[in-house]
Amino acid sequence: MRLCWLANAIRLGATAMLLGAGVLLGEMAAARELAVPARLGGAPDLAYAAYQRGYYTTAMREAMTRIEADPNDGPAMTLLGELYAQGLSVRRDPVEAARWYKLASDRGDRQGTFALAMAKLKGEGATQDRAGAAALFEKAASQGHPGALYNLGILAIENKGAGSDYAKAARLFQQAAELGDPDAAYALGLLFRDGTGVEKNIARAAEWIGRAAKDNYLPAQVEYAIMLFNGTGVEKNEAAAAKLFLKAAVRDNPVAQNRAARVLATGRGLPKNMVEAMKWHLLARAAGLKDSWLDSELANLSAQDKAAVEAAVHEYVGH
Repeated sequence: MRLCWLANAIRLGATAMLLGAGVLLGEMAAARELAVPARLGGAPDLAYAAYQRGYYTTAMREAMTRIEADPNDGPAMTLLGELYAQGLSVRRDPVEAARWYKLASDRGDRQGTFALAMAKLKGEGATQDRAGAAALFEKAASQGHPGALYNLGILAIENKGAGSDYAKAARLFQQAAELGDPDAAYALGLLFRDGTGVEKNIARAAEWIGRAAKDNYLPAQVEYAIMLFNGTGVEKNEAAAAKLFLKAAVRDNPVAQNRAARVLATGRGLPKNMVEAMKWHLLARAAGLKDSWLDSELANLSAQDKAAVEAAVHEYVGH
């Protein structure tokens, strides 16, 4: 059994994937980017450290203390914006969040600029302004913000009022990917896979999708597992593919659950285990992913094995 047919079930074209998920992926980039910034003299950043540990009241207090001491502390302003945007230790207030993001952006904080761009793009806390958002993405991108570069690539593909510029998107995705952005690495891999905006190159597609998979980007894990299983652009490795399918399956990805079910049912890459296979099949089916072959395998199980499958599903859902 080859799984080449599996790829078609999850492969949205580059346009559909990027247009449909671009803003959401940009938000994910923003969340990853809010890391502890470097402080002058190597001093610890108590505000961001508290934020990362979930001590949001402490994070707000430390950020306010810093701003009182230095009215130009952009990173502290961005942190306050994030607390208001998410409603952490304070009532959620997108308008107040956008105000802090703008203050941070005016003081040169690239994350504040990116966050303000997202607010304008979505019209959350600020008037929806696509052109204004693009200008802010450009500003943040000039400071090496990977999420801004990625979103500029998305805008190049959307390019409302004109044709999509996939070549420009590919360049922007590559810049973002080289800065470690997994969304961009995955998007670039899809463009290389399909030959959209770049010369088709399956090996490079596998390289970039593989990078995103190693960064735990869920769609890339599924896509790269398929490439590994089939030996598409990368050396064939059914065992590694099966492990990736399972890794994505436990993150409740229905496609990965279906693929895990198939490899377990056939013993390809993992020892055959019909109970585990049917557990993943039922979970994928409950999410709307049908598979008549797995249905027939389930029907052929003994009453004892069916009971074991039901128990396995209940245990998984309970956790």
